[in-house]
Amino acid sequence: MLQSVVRFFKKPVFSDYRFILAVWSVLSVGVIVIKQLTHGIHGNYKIYKYAFLNLVEQYPLYQPRPEAYGDLNHYGPIFSVIMAPFALLPDILGSALWLLCLCLLLFVALKELPLKKWQIVVVCWLVTNSLIIAQTNVQFNTATAALIVLSYTMVKKEKDGWAAFMIMLGTFVKIYGIVGFAFFFFSKHKTKLVLWSVIWGIVFFALPMLFSSFDFVVSQHKEWLQGLIMKNGDNNTALMQNVSLIGMIKKTTGHFEWSSLLVILPGILLVAISFLNFKAYKNEGYQLRMLASVLLFVVLFSTGSEPNTYIIAIVGAAIWFVVQQRPFSYWDWGLLIFVMLLASFGPSDLFPRTIYKQYILPNALQALPCSLLWLRIIWEMVSVRKQDHV
Repeated sequence: MLQSVVRFFKKPVFSDYRFILAVWSVLSVGVIVIKQLTHGIHGNYKIYKYAFLNLVEQYPLYQPRPEAYGDLNHYGPIFSVIMAPFALLPDILGSALWLLCLCLLLFVALKELPLKKWQIVVVCWLVTNSLIIAQTNVQFNTATAALIVLSYTMVKKEKDGWAAFMIMLGTFVKIYGIVGFAFFFFSKHKTKLVLWSVIWGIVFFALPMLFSSFDFVVSQHKEWLQGLIMKNGDNNTALMQNVSLIGMIKKTTGHFEWSSLLVILPGILLVAISFLNFKAYKNEGYQLRMLASVLLFVVLFSTGSEPNTYIIAIVGAAIWFVVQQRPFSYWDWGLLIFVMLLASFGPSDLFPRTIYKQYILPNALQALPCSLLWLRIIWEMVSVRKQDHV
């Protein structure tokens, strides 16, 4: 049976980039159109739309606006500018184009990876289910994953100005993008990367002022950072938040009073140790494992991680898998299946709802396979040799 499945997916159409993008696009537009026709405009898109409208009206970006949307905005002021062209369109058209842009950005990012075509194709198909989940919830996480990947690929191609653009845009929108500085050590133009990071930081800080005022934008940057700090505390016990390694430890033990730093600091230490393999810096296998590690890290060590945030982690898991030595070992397959089963398919309708709602979600067990994979990647990075190849 397994051989039959493999033969089926070896058909040329499944390796055609145009077919993959078409599937992603149809799914992205389909889920939002069906959602809006049955339930109305998604709450997240309302927040995104009003991020721009509030900026123009100088209405506080991080305060409730019950007549317009039900939740709160947690994205940086530059996000308001990004949403400008979509916010001015009819909701169904604007939201559909928004999701198309997200899947196109991720597709372009994955195609930029220094991998063979078959590897990129495998990565694309492995992330498809998580992409659907993220798109259904109209999340920015798809773009976050893409920006982190592009941060690496631009450094790899010695386009440090663009690498800085990706890093700083991701940082000014959702903080997560700051992990792109991990690729600083792979840059051949470190000074250029730093200078362009400063320049783009200034641009992204000031750009919202074109639609508002200096004082308002400065005040909103302050409110944004304060809001993130407050949200970090609120996430601690939330069912749909802190779906991370931090949350898994706290929720399974019941010790919510434990400081998150007890998990974060050892995590940072392990990342630092993985950077000590200086001789492997020029090795693509090492670099791609670092990319996978970073993509997993931002999900596992963030209290803001939600079930649909795992599109970021799954991209990392898929990249790790395709750079493993062939033929893939049973351990490789077993770990990939474990990750896909809980972290990707867990929140979907393809997984038993009772098991997910009673055991997986309350204990943040989506993080379990990804945590094991992340530890394995750290070990591989420490032990990889200079001459090892992808």
